[in-house]
Amino acid sequence: MYAIVNIKDKQFKIVENEYIYVPHICKNIGEQILLNQVFLFCKQGKLILGNPFIEKINVKIEILQHIKGKKIIIFKKKRRKGYKVKNGFRPLFSKIRIISFLFK
Repeated sequence: MYAIVNIKDKQFKIVENEYIYVPHICKNIGEQILLNQVFLFCKQGKLILGNPFIEKINVKIEILQHIKGKKIIIFKKKRRKGYKVKNGFRPLFSKIRIISFLFK
């Protein structure tokens, strides 16, 4: 049993009782959230497609921790001009656990 959901404008394949890393969610650690933007749901080989979302299914998740990812380097250069700029940042992620799929 799995689903394809929209979290922060990105699509993730989720399975019950598994952990995934998603872009930072501005909620407290330990808080439980309902996701209602489910694109696809599969249970025992039967697919349910939304148009664009499935209205009958919600996903309950729990936020476990907030972490920083690996550093991403941005290097800009214009040849023969002496222009070089090196910047970097570490993106924020949230580790979430999928608790259950809720049917209305």
